[in-house]
Amino acid sequence: MAENDQAEKAADRDAPPAKKRFKLIVAVGAVLLILVTGGSIWFFLFRHHDGEQLAEAPPPKPPSFVDIPDMLVNLVGAPGERVQYLKVKVVLEVKEEPQVEKIKPALPRVTDLFQTYMRELRPSDLNGSAGLFRLKEELTKRVNAVISPDHVNAVLFKEVVIQ
Repeated sequence: MAENDQAEKAADRDAPPAKKRFKLIVAVGAVLLILVTGGSIWFFLFRHHDGEQLAEAPPPKPPSFVDIPDMLVNLVGAPGERVQYLKVKVVLEVKEEPQVEKIKPALPRVTDLFQTYMRELRPSDLNGSAGLFRLKEELTKRVNAVISPDHVNAVLFKEVVIQ
């Protein structure tokens, strides 16, 4: 047995240097991989940007509003039914204050378009929130056609009464 141990030790001494070199390369590679990974984690997670100043965005400008005169229209009904009326208070939302002055000269035309469209509505067209949403979308589309190239963001209802 002693002879076998001595033979193995002799074989280890005579082992080619390539095997030792391979083990060294693997060990150095593992250490480098750990260092690079640790450095990356520190860089992305723990490094503070104290010296950098972020530019603050200016606060958004509040929208401007244009009041439309109150409108009262009768709704289309079947013959013999009671006449129903629609009373609407509407406000136009625009992006900037200068647009308000551009829209004001076109208000009579906008009011006329609103009146002629709403006179063709039936009470069933205004049922529920979906009906009011469709009305709002139609009015927005019509006012944008009148004041083009300017643009209205939304038509807002202050009051809607069906009687």
